[in-house]
Amino acid sequence: MGAADVVPGVSGGTMAFITGIYEELILSIKSVDLTAFRLVVSLRWKEALAHIRWPFLVAVLAGILGAIFSLAKGIAWLLEHTPVHLWAFFFGLVLASVLTVSKRVGRWGVGMLSVAGLAAVGAYLLVGLVPVETPEAGWFVLLSGMIAVCAMILPGISGSFILVLLGKYQYILAAVNNRDVVTLGIFAVGAAIGLLSFAQVLGWIFRRHHDLTVAMLTGLMVGSLRKIWPWKETISTMLNRHGKTVPVERVNILPETFSGEVGLAAALAALGIVLVVLLDRVAAHRGDARGEKS
Repeated sequence: MGAADVVPGVSGGTMAFITGIYEELILSIKSVDLTAFRLVVSLRWKEALAHIRWPFLVAVLAGILGAIFSLAKGIAWLLEHTPVHLWAFFFGLVLASVLTVSKRVGRWGVGMLSVAGLAAVGAYLLVGLVPVETPEAGWFVLLSGMIAVCAMILPGISGSFILVLLGKYQYILAAVNNRDVVTLGIFAVGAAIGLLSFAQVLGWIFRRHHDLTVAMLTGLMVGSLRKIWPWKETISTMLNRHGKTVPVERVNILPETFSGEVGLAAALAALGIVLVVLLDRVAAHRGDARGEKS
């Protein structure tokens, strides 16, 4: 999830779905609620720990933070020097995850297909929006954290891409690489507020409309494929406030000829598909094992 969240266009929520921990993730975040805060404030630590699904949350958070701080520089380098290969790998991951996640809907009827279609169109239009220049003030960093983290737990909507749209991706990535504690602290506070609030809503929807929610999330992933198509052509650029030329509007294109780059990209996409299939089988096997024990 941490590695995916670093890449603008790939959702950590998608990775959670692929690995079979998505619903547990939402329910675990949802357990950090007002009841938990009341127990903490009243110093009833044991009851608070019993209420919160903290072992799972600690494990996931440690993995995410470890990946972000260890892989941020490497992924930034890959995005700059070999973007086609990186996007191809994630394209394979997301494409295969669409198929595996869609199987979790009990029955695909007209209503489910309509919801998935609307979600796909919405995600397709969203990822085509043009980034903007925004302030670097603390309040906007806080707001960016609140908005981006909601996208991070939605499959198909990349929190990093939302930061790109808000003009804060490079700013936050630089803060990670430079260990800017103040900026990261403000961003983390905003992320915590957004995450805890949004998880309550998403958990409620999941509990009451499971198949409909999964159909919507499947559609979001389908629409997001527009963003992570490996081959693009830059139509327009602009100078950011640091004097660096950055692409503003890009369109997807087909590779002109089959070459070594295309072959390697296809192989990496295939590797992504294989990884998802294997992860899905492992998750299904673990689910069957738990079912037999119960």
